[in-house]
Amino acid sequence: MNLSDLLTDRAAEYGNRKFLFFERQAVIDKFNHLDQDSFRQTLTFRELDDRVNQACHYLSSQGLNQGDVFNLHLPNCPAFLILWFAGARLGAVMMPTNVLASAEELGYLLAHSSAKLAFTTAEHLHTLNQCQRKIACLEKIIPCDPYSDDPADASFEALVQRQPDTPWNCPVSETAMAAIMYTSGTTSKPKGVMVTHANYLTAGQTVADAIELDESDRHFIVLPLFHGNAQYYSTMSALLRGASIALMDRFSASRYFDKCIEYDCTVASLFAAPMRMLLAQPENPAHRDNSLRIVMYAQNLTAQQMHEWQQRFKAPLSQLWGMTETMGPPLMNPLRGERRNWTLGKPTGDYEIALVDETGKTVEFGQEGEITVKGIPGKTLMAGYFRNPEATDNTLRDCWLHTGDNAIQDEDGYYRFVDRKKDMIKRSGEHVAAGEVEAVILQHPAVFECAVIGLPDELRDESIVGVVVLHQGRHVSDTDLIEFCAGKLAKFRIPQQIIFEESLPKTSVGKIQKHLIRNALIALHG
Repeated sequence: MNLSDLLTDRAAEYGNRKFLFFERQAVIDKFNHLDQDSFRQTLTFRELDDRVNQACHYLSSQGLNQGDVFNLHLPNCPAFLILWFAGARLGAVMMPTNVLASAEELGYLLAHSSAKLAFTTAEHLHTLNQCQRKIACLEKIIPCDPYSDDPADASFEALVQRQPDTPWNCPVSETAMAAIMYTSGTTSKPKGVMVTHANYLTAGQTVADAIELDESDRHFIVLPLFHGNAQYYSTMSALLRGASIALMDRFSASRYFDKCIEYDCTVASLFAAPMRMLLAQPENPAHRDNSLRIVMYAQNLTAQQMHEWQQRFKAPLSQLWGMTETMGPPLMNPLRGERRNWTLGKPTGDYEIALVDETGKTVEFGQEGEITVKGIPGKTLMAGYFRNPEATDNTLRDCWLHTGDNAIQDEDGYYRFVDRKKDMIKRSGEHVAAGEVEAVILQHPAVFECAVIGLPDELRDESIVGVVVLHQGRHVSDTDLIEFCAGKLAKFRIPQQIIFEESLPKTSVGKIQKHLIRNALIALHG
C-alpha cells in the first residue's frame, strides 16, 4: 500500500466523517473584529480525497511529474496536507521547509533537492524570490495563501477546487520516495532523509499500536507539519486508524489547553521547550478538565516539571525517543505498565536496539553506549540520505542505524539518555557529557533553560560553559550557579563559566542549536 491507496481506502471506509479540524489562530488575532468561524475549516475523509485528486490535476498542469521534487514552504494549513498527499498520488516527492528559514538556508535545501516548484504564502514570498534568482532548478513559486482580504482575489483553495475531482491514477510503489525531510542541522549541515511511502505507513503504525489509537481519538497538532513529528506520529497514525486531527496553524502557549478542550482532543505530541512555556503560563484550574489520555513528548523535563505538569493538567505523559531517520519512535514509555518518564522508555514495534562502543561492539550491561537501531531501510528506517552516499554509509551499516545518541539501559529494560555522541566535552583528558551538566543546572529554581558547550582551552582541551536563560523575575549570580553545580558534580564536570542570555537559538521544534551558540562565543572571545 502507498499513501494514495491509504487515503482512498479511508475515504471509502469513513466517507463523511470529519478527519480535519483546522483553525487559523494567527488570522483570528489579525482580524479579530470578523466572524471567527470564517477562519475555521473542516474536511471529511471523502472531501480530503477529492481535494487531493483536484490538486493532482493542478500540479500536473503546472508541469510537476512523477519523480519531481516540490517544496512546501508553508505554515500549518489544509493546503499542506492536500499538497503532501497529492504529490504522493502523483508520484512526486515533497520537500517541506521551515517558514522561518533564511534565504541562505532555504536556498541550500532547494538547490540540493533540485526542487522544481515551491508553494508559499505572501508573508514568505520574498525569501523564495531571493532564492529563485540564484537557483536554476526552481521553475515556479506558487502563492498558497489560505486567506485573502479581497474576495475577488482567488485563494489557492478556490483555484484547486476549480479542477476536476476525477480519481488520479498513477502506479506508485511503496518503496518509492515520497518526501525528503532535511535534518534540523543542530550540529552540522542539514542532510536530506529519504522517506518512502512504506516509511510513512510504518511510522504511523508504530505510534498507533504503541498508544492503542482508534477512530474515537483526536490528535491535537500544534507542532509544524514540515517536521517529522507532526507527519509521522500524528497525521499518519490518525489516518491509519480512522481517527481525526485538530490542526492549529501555530503553537500558542496561552491558548493551548483552551483549544485542546474545545476540540475534545485525546492525544497530543510536544517537545520539552513548548511544555516549559505551558508551565510558565498562569495556572488555570479549568485546564485540568481536558480529555487527553496521553501526551507523547521528547527531550527531557526535570522531575519537578513532570510533577507540576501532572498537578496542573492531569494529562498523562509518555516520553519517547526517535529521529527523522528512524521514522517511528524506536523507544517509548509504555501505555500500559510502568512509565519512567525520566527515561526514553523501551523498544517499540519491530525495532531492535543495541548500545555499542566506538568500535561497534555491544557494551556490557549498565554501560554507556551509542544507540543503534536495527531495521529495514526504506521501511522501518530511512532509505538513506539524499545525494549523500558517504553519510548514508556512515550512518546505515548492515541494517543498523548509528544514531549518535548515547544511552544506558537499566535492569528493567528502560533506556536512559546520556547525551549526543558529538556533544561530549573533553576536559583535561576526561569526557564530560554536556547533558549531565545541563540536568544539574536545570535543577536550580531560577533557571528556565540552558545549554552547556565546550570552548577551546589551551591548557585543558576545552572549558565547560553554561549558557543560561532565567525564569522571568528570578535572579541568580554566575558564582552561585557554579557553586550549585559544585555540590552535585565531580570537579572536572563543573562549568568554568556561566553566561546569561535572554533566549537561546532553536530549531522550529525547540531543539537548542548549540553550534550557533558555540560559533557566536568563539567569534566573540576568539
